[in-house]
Amino acid sequence: MAKTIATILGIIFIAVGLLGFASPNVMGMHLSMAHNIVHLVSGVVALYVGLQGSFDAARTFCIIFGVVYGLLGAAGFVFGGAADHMLTVVPDQLVLGTMDHIVHIVLGAIFLIAGLVRHHAPLAPPAAP
Repeated sequence: MAKTIATILGIIFIAVGLLGFASPNVMGMHLSMAHNIVHLVSGVVALYVGLQGSFDAARTFCIIFGVVYGLLGAAGFVFGGAADHMLTVVPDQLVLGTMDHIVHIVLGAIFLIAGLVRHHAPLAPPAAP
């Protein structure tokens, strides 16, 4: 599951990173150049781990990214300003609002679930008598 989620979210991250250059306020998010670059780099890493990495690498990646994105989303609600919970990560470069925080929490949850779900090997057929 970790490799599949890393692959799917890698594709989505790359698409959102590219879309952000054309439409920086899509879905109410604040997609600056820095934000788009973070999405593109995250997408490339996720896609690589999902397609070329081992299961353990994909699992570790999903857990780390899940924690990072989940904490980033939570920090936005806790430390963000009163208007739209604006959180300035890098002044004039990376500013996050409510929709960004919601998306980050959802992504964090998806990554964590993918990383924490145990992979079970298929059952072996019964031995011949």
